[in-house]
Amino acid sequence: MDAPSSTSTSSSAGQPSPGPLPEEEGTKNRKRAALATAPFLALGIADVVLILLQGLEPLWGFAILPPILFCSVLSWIVFSTDFLDDRT
Repeated sequence: MDAPSSTSTSSSAGQPSPGPLPEEEGTKNRKRAALATAPFLALGIADVVLILLQGLEPLWGFAILPPILFCSVLSWIVFSTDFLDDRT
C-alpha cells in the first residue's frame, strides 16, 4: 500500500513512523514477521502441551505439531519477504 506523503517525509526526518509495526523499504522484515507469527505459534504449542497434559497418547501431540510448525514457518516467510505486497 502506498503511504501518505506526510508519513514518508516524517520518517525520513528521523522520527519513528506511526503504527505498531514500522516498515522499512527494500529490507526483509524479520522482526515484523516474528511479531506477527509468534502468537499463532504460541497457541499451537500451547495446544500440544494441553493435549499432552490431558493424558492422551503423546502420539497425538506430535501428530499435530508438524502442521503447526509448517504453517508458522510459511506465515513467517510470507511476512518477512512481503510476498503479498504486489498482489493487493
